[in-house]
Amino acid sequence: MRDIDMSTKYEPTSVESGRYDTWQAKKLFAPESNQAIQGNEPAPYAIVIPPPNVTGKLHLGHAWDTTLQDMIIRQKKMQGMDVLWLPGMDHAGIATQAKVEQRLRAEGVSRYDLGREKFVEQVWDWKNEYAATIKQQWGKMGLSLDFDRERFTLDEGLNKAVNKVFIDLYNKGLIYRGEYIINWDPQARTALSDIEVIYQDDEGAFYHVKYPFTDGATFDGQDYIEIATTRPETIFGDVAVAVHPSDERYKDLIGKTVMVPLVGREIPIIADEYVEKDFGTGMVKITPAHDPNDFQVGNRHNLERINTMTDDGHLNALAGKYNGMERFEARKAIVADLEAGDYMLKVDPIVHSVGHSERTGVPVESRLSTQWFVKMAPLAEQALAMQQKTDEKVEFVPARFEDTFTRWMENIRDWVISRQLWWGHQIPAWYKNKGTDQEEIFVGTQAPDGDSWERDPDVLDTWFSSALWPFSTMGWPENTTGDFAKYYPTNTLVTGYDIIFFWVARMMFQGKEFTGQRPFKNVLIHGLIRDGEGRKMSKSLGNGVDPMDVIEKYGADALRWFLATGSTPGQDVRFTYDKMDAAWNFINKIWNASRYVIMNLDDHTPSTLPDLTQLTLADKWILSRLNTTIDNVTRNFDKFEFGEAGRELYNFIWSDFADWYIEMTKETLNGDGDKTPVQQTLAYVLDQTLRLLQPIMPFVTEAIWQEMPDQAGKDVDFSITRYPVVNEALHDEQAESAFKSLQDLIVAVRNIRSEANAPMSTEIDLLIKTTDDNLIQIFNENTDYINRFVHPKSLSIAADIEVLDLAMSQVITGAEIYVPLAELIDITVEIERLSGEVKKFTGEVKRASGKLNNEKFVNSAPEAVVTAEKQKLADWQEKLRATQERLAALEAVQ
Repeated sequence: MRDIDMSTKYEPTSVESGRYDTWQAKKLFAPESNQAIQGNEPAPYAIVIPPPNVTGKLHLGHAWDTTLQDMIIRQKKMQGMDVLWLPGMDHAGIATQAKVEQRLRAEGVSRYDLGREKFVEQVWDWKNEYAATIKQQWGKMGLSLDFDRERFTLDEGLNKAVNKVFIDLYNKGLIYRGEYIINWDPQARTALSDIEVIYQDDEGAFYHVKYPFTDGATFDGQDYIEIATTRPETIFGDVAVAVHPSDERYKDLIGKTVMVPLVGREIPIIADEYVEKDFGTGMVKITPAHDPNDFQVGNRHNLERINTMTDDGHLNALAGKYNGMERFEARKAIVADLEAGDYMLKVDPIVHSVGHSERTGVPVESRLSTQWFVKMAPLAEQALAMQQKTDEKVEFVPARFEDTFTRWMENIRDWVISRQLWWGHQIPAWYKNKGTDQEEIFVGTQAPDGDSWERDPDVLDTWFSSALWPFSTMGWPENTTGDFAKYYPTNTLVTGYDIIFFWVARMMFQGKEFTGQRPFKNVLIHGLIRDGEGRKMSKSLGNGVDPMDVIEKYGADALRWFLATGSTPGQDVRFTYDKMDAAWNFINKIWNASRYVIMNLDDHTPSTLPDLTQLTLADKWILSRLNTTIDNVTRNFDKFEFGEAGRELYNFIWSDFADWYIEMTKETLNGDGDKTPVQQTLAYVLDQTLRLLQPIMPFVTEAIWQEMPDQAGKDVDFSITRYPVVNEALHDEQAESAFKSLQDLIVAVRNIRSEANAPMSTEIDLLIKTTDDNLIQIFNENTDYINRFVHPKSLSIAADIEVLDLAMSQVITGAEIYVPLAELIDITVEIERLSGEVKKFTGEVKRASGKLNNEKFVNSAPEAVVTAEKQKLADWQEKLRATQERLAALEAVQ
């Protein structure tokens, strides 16, 4: 045996240590390295990484997302494509600013104490700290990112792209500034888009309040009307009460006036179809500055907008004596005063859905505010039209997620893009005489000539810059001849289903608007990582898992294997340490099988195909199985069915290669004959298998491959070797069929030994009864394998074998297997076992017959499927016949 530097057990730490640094030092992930394996004019293949937020460390969801991307890129590179995987991170405006403000609060400092410039310096320090951590984590996972092309959503190039997009949309009339009701985060003091609001059930109440008539009118014998509200702190902004115009109960009240309690302001009763007649009393207060629906009602009726709340969630001077009170403290005080003033009729506790800021977690306020908006209808129509054209559309995988995209785009509202933050792309807009009747607005990167121009202090929504990511990172708009010309549109986006609205849709309409093309050809949607009980991982549940902790224990390749093969596209995956144990065990199996193979090769054994004329049945079989595996794995990769590809690899490596073929080769390797064909077959199959595995397990496969005789001592990089391709010359159905019969025989005899509790050391006579001349030839030509794997004292293969009554038996396709073991078995137990077999085979015959008697199946199924089912039926019928005969013979002897 050769002396090699491989431990007797897979040790991920030693295998992975330093290897990624070597890859980066050699710049193996730059497109220039593709030239080592490219043919003429290689096709480009590009992925831009979904940029993680610089708010903290990566989690398992990031690990899953990036593992899938890395697998795709590595495989495409090995297939000779000109690949680019572009890294980068997102400044994550509100999320990052909230983290830094939280850190400052712990030190007793606010951003206002520092001022904008110094605060932004603090955020850059945060960014640099966490960006370094994220890059280190990417390295631990072995991600083949080209860091020379790394981008950041706040870098200079992206800022130029953002400014151009904003200015162009403004000049087209697709960006406008207006006073609207928006979602407001009182803690971050910024606007939020609709999809940055998370709804959860909170305890609250319906407060039933008297609104007295002002002209002596009555209703139902009372001098007031009853209004129910969940937010009594907004009553200072009430400007009307509305009823439905067709509500017969209130038709005589329309036009009358009532008084706002605690305020003393007279407001009208109006009619508007917005009101639901059958909900509550059918009368609602209208507060246009604090409710989006009321805002629309107010526009229709030309009502005043009274904003009674500050940007940090306190009531303002328009709230009278409650001025300066925090909103929820004010609610308590107002309720107490309503009760004291005999305005409160009743309070009904409820649990209702309340919007919370996705970033800070505080309840959101609907607040009247002047903001910048994107007019979405024209952009959405353009993106939806793109999806109707075969050569332009983005293919969603799974396809059902296109419906999610379509529904959202068809019902989209204008997008509020301004944020009252300091961290982000400052809006390229300038004001002169702001807030006066002479206000002027100029949109551009620089203020017009002259004095008194003031820049808009707000920044743009993070998703505004992220929406440009596929093309802004490629040099657009300044350089459209380099990477942009070669790699755009990108090929595949990999992301979770939870950000189709946030990000995928926005990239699609911005890509179409500014490049005239789709931003990517495919979007692969995966699910969420959940714990073993199916719960979403979260800090509150304490069930989160740090991927770096997993790598520390099991290695990156084990984590990658679990993430790659754990689910189907679009589905969630459950993380458990049992699954990680299984992943490590599989790699350990690969390691030990590889170690055995490499130790049994000669110093100069090549990893190329052996002389096909010198092969044994086992050699031909494993090469044919390898060929089928290459075909199936490649097809499943192309369909993004990585779980199926993983199952193909697992079954081939564990069962076909390790448990069967390697065991078969031991007879030759331990003998005195010519070992060359077997050694070369082992080397070739191992080499090709490692290449199939490389995109999923880059560390361990390279470590093993570099121990191969034709690689030892060479400075060759595994990541730039060629990916396996199907070789029709290796496809051998005859060899696979013959070897299957040999496997069936070996398994049958092993089962007999097991049932009789007869170890391999127990001598047995083996009788094989068959009328199939082909089987007789197969078994006679492979007696060496039969002797090695079942250890018979004597072996008889014939059609006219005389079967002893007291023998154990198994039926395989085309043959009956007998082992005379009368002294080892209880004939009653054997009869019971055979009775069970008869029952099983009868059920299979019934199932297959029923299927073939079904005209719908026979007429609609492909001919090959029907033929295969007929063959199965014949096989089961033959097994049933042979077993019934054997059972009858034993029952006659008993």
